[in-house]
Amino acid sequence: MGFVMDPPSIMDIEADTTFALMLEAQERGHSLWYLDPNDLGVRLEGATGWASPITLRRKAGDFFDLGPSQAVVLDEAFDVVWQRKDPPVDADFVTATQILGLCRRARVLNRPAAILASNEKLYALNFPELMAETLVTRHSGELLAFLDALGGEMIVKPLDGRGGEGIFHVHRQDRNLTSILEQSTRFGQRPIMAQRYLPEIREGDKRILLLEGEPLGALLRVPSDAEHRANLHVGGRAVKTGLDDHDLRIVEAVGPWLRRDGLFFVGIDVIGGKLTEINVTSPTGIQEMGRLDGARYEQLVIERVEALGPA
Repeated sequence: MGFVMDPPSIMDIEADTTFALMLEAQERGHSLWYLDPNDLGVRLEGATGWASPITLRRKAGDFFDLGPSQAVVLDEAFDVVWQRKDPPVDADFVTATQILGLCRRARVLNRPAAILASNEKLYALNFPELMAETLVTRHSGELLAFLDALGGEMIVKPLDGRGGEGIFHVHRQDRNLTSILEQSTRFGQRPIMAQRYLPEIREGDKRILLLEGEPLGALLRVPSDAEHRANLHVGGRAVKTGLDDHDLRIVEAVGPWLRRDGLFFVGIDVIGGKLTEINVTSPTGIQEMGRLDGARYEQLVIERVEALGPA
């Protein structure tokens, strides 16, 4: 298995989903290789890269060994290639994903064409009936009118952000409102997403991990008193949870799309029974979810990968 990812040195062995997947694969006898996305290329034989063998262990401060890198043709070297590079989805990310799309024998997870076509904010808008009121625009006038229609309170966020970056809870009476919208839209040069503020966020943002469109498990992320964002790395608290009727309705609607598009491992976010995002690039939460539930969800993921067979 090849893993196209950020440098292994920055992994958090207690929280990183990629680490958990890699360690489980290693324990099941698979050989692991690390690839920097900027080291991908193409020859007439197909997609290529510089790959380094990697060995992992759950030991803080000394959790991996990396061997010398070597030039490989991905279809010849790997059975499975994981695209686990974290957003933002910038030009380098797009190029790397397009190169991975040239793989023919190696199975790439998730499917590159689907990642490129599925902005994590916009993909959810295929299911407007499951979402709170939403607007995507770069025009401040439209954003202000939308804010007024919502009663003077809303959330704004960039379309290419990750981990809660750039998310603002804005109010009509805030004297910084115009400045926030200017900065968020880069003075009208890029569209952003605005959504109705859901007060249920105080009870938590539910991350549901899906495997081939089926629920693997769920994790509730509860924001701290000082934050409107529930992301764990900004102080959110992980709480054990399950799936209610609203969640199951969302999964039932989203699942067939994910299977059709080749989105094998996905995380969806739900607040107050409303779908807010569909994370397709590098979904996280498997370790926190496993600790709360006393389960090794990464084992189920790797077992499913083994059952897939060739691309």
